Amino acid sequence: MNGRSTTPERPAKARMNDRPDTTTARASLRELDQLPEGLLERDSTELAAVLGGPTLIHLDGERAPPLFVSVLMHGNEPVGWEAVRELLLAYRRGAGGRCRLPRAMSLFIGNVEAATQRQRRLPGQPDFNRVWPGSELSPTPEHGLMADVVARMTERGCFASVDLHNNTGCNPHYACVNVIDSRFLHLATLFSRTVVYFIRPTGVQSQAMAHLCPAVTLECGKVGEQHGVEHARDYLDACLRLAQLPDHPVPAHDIDLFHTVAQVKVPPDLQFCFAPCDADLMLNPELERFNFRELSAGTAFGRIASASSAVVDCRDEHGRDVTARYFTVADGELRLRQPVMPSMLTSDTRIIRQDCLCYLMERYNDHVPPQTESLCPS
Repeated sequence: MNGRSTTPERPAKARMNDRPDTTTARASLRELDQLPEGLLERDSTELAAVLGGPTLIHLDGERAPPLFVSVLMHGNEPVGWEAVRELLLAYRRGAGGRCRLPRAMSLFIGNVEAATQRQRRLPGQPDFNRVWPGSELSPTPEHGLMADVVARMTERGCFASVDLHNNTGCNPHYACVNVIDSRFLHLATLFSRTVVYFIRPTGVQSQAMAHLCPAVTLECGKVGEQHGVEHARDYLDACLRLAQLPDHPVPAHDIDLFHTVAQVKVPPDLQFCFAPCDADLMLNPELERFNFRELSAGTAFGRIASASSAVVDCRDEHGRDVTARYFTVADGELRLRQPVMPSMLTSDTRIIRQDCLCYLMERYNDHVPPQTESLCPS
């Protein structure tokens, strides 16, 4: 499938954004007006060989402005790329390779280097979904690259923004928003009635794009589940066919809205494992089953080796330490102090170290107003 080009057969040409940055070296954004030949036949592990790095590709469509889609913010989460591949291949087959999309699409393909090794990020790299404008992390070249992406999409305009992810733990398919706004919620419920509102962590794609257009993050289940790929593909196709997003309220019976109130991390100096094992913190091996379940006070997350051992680090959406509010140690167990619903619990110890153990949520449906003032233009 060809994007905008005066000569479709000509290889795509890249434009490099290398505007100076006074705080840190700036990574170059590769920007194309059409898909490189053979790209859609490539697995996510092979993209680096073709693209050479993070790349923004603009594809023409019948309507403008474009739908902005980002994939592979984490190299071990290929669902977005697989969904885009299937979608664009289907459109190409449907019209002999020359068809245009119902709406223009700007596709950002992120951490292709980490994807080569099926890793979330490589040693020395920041998390690509923590360095978008609004990030609180120390500046890196990747911060500048994401700022360039936002600048380019500000110039072009955006209909909506979709960031596609896999989960490592057992979670339902759900959408996340960073703004309580009817258009954002309609965009989210087009994917799932389960929607999570959060403002931390900062520096995520959906927060940055929310200042330009309705934006969502989609969590599409575990890696390797074809249903997640098909769900994401069909969702993107539906978005491309939309003429507009409704601004009337989402009916209460069409949404289950949750609010992320805290993020739970394992301190770097704390040794942990999943039982049976021997470490400072021995986590319940069935912990993933707690995702999106309303747990009662006293539910045990694991066992503590000694009373003097440090426990988890729990921070609210403003970065304040709220560990004592949500957790306690009793009879050698790490237990919940109050009822709560977790998400993103995983048994993958690498992901726990690189990101977090889980998030804690509360039901939020009563907080959805009939109409809110939007952060982004109509």
